[in-house]
Amino acid sequence: MRIAFLSDEPAEIHTLINEILLERGHTVVPFGAIATGEDCPWAPIATEGAKAITQGDCDEGIFLCWTGTGISIAANKVPGIRAALCTDPETAAGARIWNHANVLCLSNRSLRESAARAILAAWFDTEPGEQGAEGVRLLAP
Repeated sequence: MRIAFLSDEPAEIHTLINEILLERGHTVVPFGAIATGEDCPWAPIATEGAKAITQGDCDEGIFLCWTGTGISIAANKVPGIRAALCTDPETAAGARIWNHANVLCLSNRSLRESAARAILAAWFDTEPGEQGAEGVRLLAP
């Protein structure tokens, strides 16, 4: 799977996430600080990464900013994106099952190694579903 991986600022946790993605056999498509190593505005980089997903250049995304909130808000403005800010593995699995989420949003500030491993495992080991989405039109990328 091709994963849009982006952040608005460099953070140590990015190295671990990148390693996990590669270990799982994914192709990492870097955007923003992941690509350049330099700070960039969170809203435009989230839009760029989200559009790469909806246009079919990437299958899913892992997006980070200081809290994870801004990047998720910006990504969700792109039709076809269902970005979920997840702070634990249960939320990540639920976002896949009930919300058919295609972008995992995380916090550069608070994410630690053990949590990153558990959240990413839950995200990738849970098949996307449509439970709970009755009456909501899920837009295909």
